[in-house]
Amino acid sequence: MIRAMIVDDDALVRLGLTDLLDGDPGIQVVAQAVDGLDAVEQAGAHRVDVALVDVRMPRLDGITATARLRALPHPPKVITLTTFDLDEYVYNALAAGADGFLLKDTDPAEILRAVHLVAAGSAMLHPAAARRLIDRYHAGNQPKATAARALLEQLTPRELDVLALLAQGETNADIGTRLAMRESTVKAHVSRIFTALGVTNRVQAALLARDAELPT
Repeated sequence: MIRAMIVDDDALVRLGLTDLLDGDPGIQVVAQAVDGLDAVEQAGAHRVDVALVDVRMPRLDGITATARLRALPHPPKVITLTTFDLDEYVYNALAAGADGFLLKDTDPAEILRAVHLVAAGSAMLHPAAARRLIDRYHAGNQPKATAARALLEQLTPRELDVLALLAQGETNADIGTRLAMRESTVKAHVSRIFTALGVTNRVQAALLARDAELPT
């Protein structure tokens, strides 16, 4: 069972998302928070697997809240869910450690799919946001590409194979099937990749792979 938390200052949004998630037999909403400070407190009081976090909130915004949630001893995965499809929100959310970025008008089935994917260790980005993020921040930037390639030089050939599939959005189970490895072995490789690249989640690793123009 995936334990979820809804973080939004709009009571109607919290109610709607709670009804949506609780309608999935594999998800249970265990906490709701009205802003970022409340979210950090709630995550400390409940074991939360995935938090859906709004960006614009009073007291503590969703970007800062994401960073604080990810710094907890038992950090939840974070999906930023917002009305505002702005480049800086996408970039800042991912830099803070979010595993996904979706718009609030995303199809309900896709929101449920995102929760399951992120809980399983994958990532989920709204397609338009992903394209613009790559185009604006991660394409044609030679210094960034050079730095990314230097980081990737620390990886073994097998780890590069894993990273290439991770960058395509494959889950650990999918990677194991493609590379004829046990899922536990894939998890060990992914952990080593994160450490070597200095990242905290699959989205950041995938963006580094794209910076370095790793063949996929």
